[in-house]
Amino acid sequence: MRSFPDRPVVGVGAVILDGDRVVLVKRGQPPLQGEWSLPGGVVELGETLEDAVAREVLEETGLDIDVGPVVEVVDRVHRVTDGRVEYHYVIIDYLCTCRDDRPLVHGSDAADARWVQAADLPTYRVTARVIAVIHKALELSVRNF
Repeated sequence: MRSFPDRPVVGVGAVILDGDRVVLVKRGQPPLQGEWSLPGGVVELGETLEDAVAREVLEETGLDIDVGPVVEVVDRVHRVTDGRVEYHYVIIDYLCTCRDDRPLVHGSDAADARWVQAADLPTYRVTARVIAVIHKALELSVRNF
């Protein structure tokens, strides 16, 4: 159960870079339905973190990725007006690159998917936290790739 859980839910996210471009998806399901963010989702029982991020990216974008190092670990807690926790995710974001030249398409939980220039992120109303993770990934990619 993801809404009103009895414990945090583990999720993964992908910062998929190509130069100074990053993949964003428009969420098709709650929470954050209609908002732009990084592709990702919930880790399934028995699945490794790296396998989970690769699966989620394939499902949401059609891209086959190489999963690199962890960029950041963040938590997203959303409370309703009476203070109860409606959603609590612990999300591990990974630096990723594409394995091939497959076209970017949206699927399953995503309403849209796009390659976005880092300078254009504010146009997509991406949260400050996501922008910070993307910039950290860009710095990491310069050092490691």
